[in-house]
Amino acid sequence: MPIIPTSSYQAAGIFRNAHANTIYPAFFRKVEGVAYERERIETPDGDFLDLDWSKVGSRSLLIALHGLEGSAYRHYILGMMRYFNDQGWDGLGLNFRGCSGEPNRLLRSYHIGETEDLKWVIQHALRTGKYERIGLVGYSLGGNVVLKYLGEDPGQVADEVVGGVAFSVPCDVKSANTEIDRWHNWHYRKRFLDDLNRKMEEKAARFPHQLHLPAQMPRDFREFDDQFTAPIHGFDSAEHYWTSSSAIHYIPDIEHPALLVSAADDSFLSPPCYPFELAKAHEYFHLEVPRYGGHVGFVTRHPQGYYWTEQRAYEFLGAY
Repeated sequence: MPIIPTSSYQAAGIFRNAHANTIYPAFFRKVEGVAYERERIETPDGDFLDLDWSKVGSRSLLIALHGLEGSAYRHYILGMMRYFNDQGWDGLGLNFRGCSGEPNRLLRSYHIGETEDLKWVIQHALRTGKYERIGLVGYSLGGNVVLKYLGEDPGQVADEVVGGVAFSVPCDVKSANTEIDRWHNWHYRKRFLDDLNRKMEEKAARFPHQLHLPAQMPRDFREFDDQFTAPIHGFDSAEHYWTSSSAIHYIPDIEHPALLVSAADDSFLSPPCYPFELAKAHEYFHLEVPRYGGHVGFVTRHPQGYYWTEQRAYEFLGAY
């Protein structure tokens, strides 16, 4: 039943082209007015997480999760922070390990199915005693983390968590990786892998006895995940990592309101990443598929610079 039959997102002109909608905000959107306060917290395994807070003195908190090789300073996180601040919520941008501007201490890093750090951050926020409700928003990789967190052990989700919203999510990781290997995505794939390979070269220099570089660095995500992600994080192979981490397998067990928004023209996503049948039979999981939007795009013309994604996330979470 919870399929949103008609999305309120409308794309104009050139932004009906998926690549224009994807690329434009990444390079040209500027978000002003967010003043972060950084906090570093220690993790149980001896590493650290850098959190960027944007506070207005609220009892409600938004925790926002970025995408692959992003950070809390990406335009889409800043925009979400600003909008929720303007509606009277505090905001917390979670920088995944190694994404805050400083390498993390350990060989391990983050990945698309890593939820333990999110759990730790939620506990940390609640230990402050300031928050009565927490909403979660994630983009792309971060959206997969949000959905997996809500579904992998629903009985352990903190009572204060009212729900989550996820945008542009490759929730079936294996088929999405096949999709991003297509020719029209070569420039995105190259940019991601250039960044990821550089990080592995840096890791190999710091951990020479634990990490060995191949003669040729990975050229696609299967090679990268087989060579690095899987063995570093305890998976048998890329296939094992993808299957274990895909939110699509955890969505059926979600017991908190959750909204997945992925544009129909998102060039990163495969058909299995649009779980219509799951949504039809689900009490809590909502699916919205705008015709346009690209990948983490959804360019919006608004006098205050707000994007539709920010308004949509607030509309959904604010209802709870």
